[in-house]
Amino acid sequence: MSKGKGKAAKKKQMASDHKQVNYKLVLSQTCEVCKTPCARGTAYLERMRQPGAVGKGVPCVLTRTFG
Repeated sequence: MSKGKGKAAKKKQMASDHKQVNYKLVLSQTCEVCKTPCARGTAYLERMRQPGAVGKGVPCVLTRTFG
């Protein structure tokens, strides 16, 4: 039996070939002046307005880079 007919086998992509998505962490001051506010940034901004709130930032979708 010959395998001459049929679909060609697809090459599997190695894990190292996938692009990693990176986001910068932004603080509430950045979210406050953002021209295109997102739901994640708005929620973070509201949490930071509470007395005694401590935050380390939120990943901003507008600063996405592929590396």
